[in-house]
Amino acid sequence: MKDKRILYVSSEVVPYLPETEISSMSFEAPRMVNKQGGQIRIFMPRYGNINERRHQLHEVIRLSGINLVINDLDMPLIIKVASIPKERIQVYFIDNEEYFKRKATLTDENGKLFGDNDERAIFFAKGVIETVKKLNWAPDIIHVHGWLASLLPLYLKEYYKDEPLFNESKIVTSLYNQSFDDSLNKEMINKIKFDNIEESAIKTLETPTYNNLMKVAVDYSDALIVGSENMPDELQDYLKNCNKPVLEYQYPDEFAEAYTAFYNTQVLS
Repeated sequence: MKDKRILYVSSEVVPYLPETEISSMSFEAPRMVNKQGGQIRIFMPRYGNINERRHQLHEVIRLSGINLVINDLDMPLIIKVASIPKERIQVYFIDNEEYFKRKATLTDENGKLFGDNDERAIFFAKGVIETVKKLNWAPDIIHVHGWLASLLPLYLKEYYKDEPLFNESKIVTSLYNQSFDDSLNKEMINKIKFDNIEESAIKTLETPTYNNLMKVAVDYSDALIVGSENMPDELQDYLKNCNKPVLEYQYPDEFAEAYTAFYNTQVLS
């Protein structure tokens, strides 16, 4: 992976959040590429329960200050950055007072999904892309982890389709068994349509369940990775019929060789 540029976009990354399949792989995969001489950037949301002092986050003024329009409302984008100790890996945090100040990630203290998670996902996708544009850093691969990041493939290939920086970028999405019950806000499809994205592209999101959200990510990705040993049957079937390169589940202690080969032979070839 020497000199290859890989952008990792994840809903969670260790050490900033507790260890899960997603947060762990969102750290291990970039670390692997970093060791092989690749160039990496990691983006995640700046949830209010991330301790800024302990992890030494600081705002990047030159990247902050854009307003993103979400469902006809101007939402200021704040970018913060930190370095993972001992790894020489920088992590960029997408922040906004309205969406990410609360002291929780995706659910309240009763385990109920936040009613604006749909808008937070839209803001995160647009925020990452706008920041990468400001960095003027064209990734060879964009690797997406977690459902809060799952709108990025759609936005990149529809809303930002005329953005030359991403002309050569390939999108890989990892699918996990880390889902949610019920569905997101029923108005989600209309909020995405507000960005002039055709209804035909997102008809699945009339019912914004976890499986349907991930199906849209599959539709707009160039390659897929199975990130959990046990996956919902509905998604397994969808992957079988997607006619795209799919890397089957790899155990954490032996993923590196398989991921490297997949990136080089299936994604970049």
